[in-house]
Amino acid sequence: MKQYDIAAIGELNVDIILNQIESEPEIGKEKFAKQMTVTLGSSTAIFAANAAALGSKVCFVGMVGKDSFGDLVRTSLEAKGVDTKYLIIGETPTGATICMSYGEDRANLTYQGAMDVMGFDDIDKTVFDNAKHIHLSSLFMQSGLLRDIDKILDLAKSKGVTVSLDTQWDPMETWKLDYKRVLPKITVFMPNEKELMALTHKDNLESAIQEVLPHLGNAMLVKCGSDGSILVRKDGSRVVLPAFLNKDVVDCIGAGDSFNSGFISAFVKGLSLEDCQITGNLTGAVNTTASGGTGAFVSLEHVREICRTKFGKEIKL
Repeated sequence: MKQYDIAAIGELNVDIILNQIESEPEIGKEKFAKQMTVTLGSSTAIFAANAAALGSKVCFVGMVGKDSFGDLVRTSLEAKGVDTKYLIIGETPTGATICMSYGEDRANLTYQGAMDVMGFDDIDKTVFDNAKHIHLSSLFMQSGLLRDIDKILDLAKSKGVTVSLDTQWDPMETWKLDYKRVLPKITVFMPNEKELMALTHKDNLESAIQEVLPHLGNAMLVKCGSDGSILVRKDGSRVVLPAFLNKDVVDCIGAGDSFNSGFISAFVKGLSLEDCQITGNLTGAVNTTASGGTGAFVSLEHVREICRTKFGKEIKL
């Protein structure tokens, strides 16, 4: 038996979320937001916190600085039930993201800080022995992790550890990831539709899917926002699943990460890929019922209640 169901390896930062913004920022002008939340941020951290809330045993591998933001990250992860044993305390300050939320869209400004420093050599390798599954996210925000991605994936394979990857958006828009080499080492690839098209340099989703299909290790899950998701197996078979729509969206920050947390929590419990997809669609929808990426994930029972009352579904966790 492994100590952890999931080891989340990736970036750590705080999110400073601004809601109800009167208009878009302009150079030289002051604008107002009517709401502000300071909370645990980063895609990988939101994934880890929500997976733990859903009942998975989760640890986190990431780097923070010796500062108050680093303390907030650590205590927030621990409060959500995420083991911080593998957290690395570095000399570079903890990263931070200012999230300007506009309905279903947002604009982010990020200071990478410690997240850009961590590489393979910083990681305690015992995590590969103690975890059943590894989730990687936001590669393009972490130059050290991107540089060492093959070392991580090769060690995971040698230890019999399954791996999921959500690259997230590339802020530099260079998309320097050799997906033909990397994807065969990934158990579940989890991009959204825009990221997949950008990564493959295709102008439509179908062409992008066809481009990566020969290189899939096992399966791909394409997140399509309010249009739901598409499960693509290595053999080319697909399941298109509509979204569970929330009529009273608070914000959509972290919805994709929450989808990932549901999908992978179901995956490590041995559910079918189709049930994993349904679970992901549900947890992505649950995310939109509270502010921030982790606000709705108080506990598994709380999530179950939201699924029943808001979406008329039972979550299979």
